[in-house]
Amino acid sequence: MHAMAGSGALWRPPRTCEDYWSEFRHCKSLSNRFHHYYTFGTHPTCEQWKEDYGNCKEWEKSHSSQAKEALRESEGSRVAEQRKFTPVWELRKEPPRDWHMPLNQGKDS
Repeated sequence: MHAMAGSGALWRPPRTCEDYWSEFRHCKSLSNRFHHYYTFGTHPTCEQWKEDYGNCKEWEKSHSSQAKEALRESEGSRVAEQRKFTPVWELRKEPPRDWHMPLNQGKDS
């Protein structure tokens, strides 16, 4: 029984509760709302940050397994969302052959 209590107590949310609240406040800010609307044509959805903050505080208070699973699921969704996008640039496996050469600055094309 001691091992189970210890392993549950070692888990921490991937962010501090203050980070979730800060993300929520940033998301709701006028500048972010304007930027999001300009970029995507929609207003940002910020409620998940607020919900995560509540779950984080609940975890800190009672080590609720429900709050823990909700945070894990939410963070997993964020990671999956970030992986959906393909890179704009093709990633190199090694540097270009002429990486050490000076740039062609001022050279006529």
